[in-house]
Amino acid sequence: MRKDITPIWSPTVEFSKASRLWDYMQWLKKTERLDFPDYHSLWQWSVEHPDEFWRSFWDYAGILNHQEFSSVMIRPTEGMIGTRWFEGARLNYAEHVFRNANSQHQAIIFQNEKEASISISWKMLEDAVSRLAGWMRSVGIVKGDRIVSLMPNIPETVIAFLATQSIGAIWSSCSPDFGNPSIIDRFLQIEPKILFVTDGYTYNGKLYSKIDAWEELRSTLTSLEEVVFLPYATKSTVMNNTASWKKIMMRESETIVFEPLAFDHPLWILYSSGTTGKPKAITHSVGGNLLEHLKVLLLHWDVKQGERFFWYSTTGWMMWNFSLASLLAGATLVIYDGSAGYPKLEKLWDFAMQNKVAHFGGGAAFFIACMKAGMRFSEDSFKHLRTIGSTGSPLPAEAFEWVYANVKKDIWLISFSGGTDICSGFVGGCPLLPVYAGEIQCRLLGCYLEAFDEHGKPLRNSVGEMVILEPMPSMPVYFWGDKNNERYHLSYFEQYPGIWRHGDWIEITSRETVIIFGRSDATLNRDGVRIGTSEVYSAVDQVKEVADSLVVCIEKTGGQYYMPLFVVMKEGYVLNQEIKREIYSQLRKQYSPRHVPDEIFQVEDIPYTISGKKMETPIKKILMGTPSDQAASKDTMKNPQVLEDFIRFRIGS
Repeated sequence: MRKDITPIWSPTVEFSKASRLWDYMQWLKKTERLDFPDYHSLWQWSVEHPDEFWRSFWDYAGILNHQEFSSVMIRPTEGMIGTRWFEGARLNYAEHVFRNANSQHQAIIFQNEKEASISISWKMLEDAVSRLAGWMRSVGIVKGDRIVSLMPNIPETVIAFLATQSIGAIWSSCSPDFGNPSIIDRFLQIEPKILFVTDGYTYNGKLYSKIDAWEELRSTLTSLEEVVFLPYATKSTVMNNTASWKKIMMRESETIVFEPLAFDHPLWILYSSGTTGKPKAITHSVGGNLLEHLKVLLLHWDVKQGERFFWYSTTGWMMWNFSLASLLAGATLVIYDGSAGYPKLEKLWDFAMQNKVAHFGGGAAFFIACMKAGMRFSEDSFKHLRTIGSTGSPLPAEAFEWVYANVKKDIWLISFSGGTDICSGFVGGCPLLPVYAGEIQCRLLGCYLEAFDEHGKPLRNSVGEMVILEPMPSMPVYFWGDKNNERYHLSYFEQYPGIWRHGDWIEITSRETVIIFGRSDATLNRDGVRIGTSEVYSAVDQVKEVADSLVVCIEKTGGQYYMPLFVVMKEGYVLNQEIKREIYSQLRKQYSPRHVPDEIFQVEDIPYTISGKKMETPIKKILMGTPSDQAASKDTMKNPQVLEDFIRFRIGS
């Protein structure tokens, strides 16, 4: 651990006392007679008494309940799977969105690559949802039916989700850039009744037509009863034998009927990344995600009514679901459809500036790219911006420093980490605590997270396996079609019986901050010493000629290790001995000789999933001889063509 580190940002007393977290602590003192001197003591209580914490937050958040619950938490005899929460409660996620309807601010602000921003009022949103929900009921959709979408990140996708949820049907989404085999692997499992599609999408200024792909798809998804079609990319394309979005929106609007649902009723189905094997259909509950999202957005993000919340995402990433939840807090949801770098890398920053965004979020790779591009803004560029959020992969200390030096000095930078598994975060922000460069502020309330050593014992100031010791309401209720919860158990509970192993390599410091070093299945095991990939990337990012990098470590026979580093060079540069020496020097200087790769190779590109994660494990498999089509599901990749480039680096080839 870095011992002499000082905070890069600290909240003022006024900032902390104006936060919803502070308000919740005062509420606990007044209502529950619970007085906590600081965040860490509050966190300790929340994980040692999870039933008391979640019941108190239920009351504080004013959850709309149509039927009283009989108990907060009922644990199974063994383990976490099957934990029952708020037994007997009846609620609706969409109803909690529309209780925030307010004519004083907009519900949604939207822009894409081609058009200017448009605003959608709460009244317009409510009318559209009522029309669509009415049509869905008229064609026989009922509670429990599965509804799927292949639409881009546009307001109509939000409308379709809210209409689906109001009925109690179950939502599932892939972004339109997914290939049909990947979509079929996901949607075929859940037998959907309605599919929402557009004619295509635009990315980097290029139009991608999808009509032919959707025609092929609907012949495979035999459970479909309706396909709803929206001309979006061209505005004039027609898809035969579909229900028209435009005609549905011409129906009479009526009062939305919110179906009261059990706490554990499925809300949406998300999917594991699916880099290999059949994607897991992770099923989340209405009540679990409702409570979790309100907890994070109110207490850990301090989102206030009327503020504008933006997270750059596609509809195939769980951060789309999470950002949509800002509506629960009464915020204005700000969405953008298109490339983050078209026509220039400043595009999203300009978009945030023009639309007075208060909370700006994106993947760590985006902020690193902005840093490496030398982007710089004047101090008064973002007058309304209160937070910057980063997730998807570890954000290095240098990127923290870049934000505070070049975007805004007085900004609360929230590094957030969780996953599709809970559709939220395990660790993230706290308005009462300072920010340290390269570190996540805290473990979130109600999340009993520890770092375990190889013997299953908690660690401090050392790297270990990330585990969760107590159930959380937002953990999956099950995986769809998973007989006897077999895949569920194998995914999280195989290594430590009854304890959730998440698969991240982390350190909890003596300051109670958290450092994430990357996925433990991609850990670099060098001569028996485990190294996080994020450490290597952080050092290589300091070499100005390098645009991107990927590292793997392979154990060879006889206890030997082979660790190659692959780099993408910035335009105009070629990897040479001088640049290699600079990379070696940075790794030795910042970390240790063990971090120095055995060889460095220049490649055209680094493989990424559609959600922006580097694909170390598939590359490791390819280097060890696995065929590229077996090492990764190419339909889930941003750039599947690059896999073939790594075949030439196979060991022994």
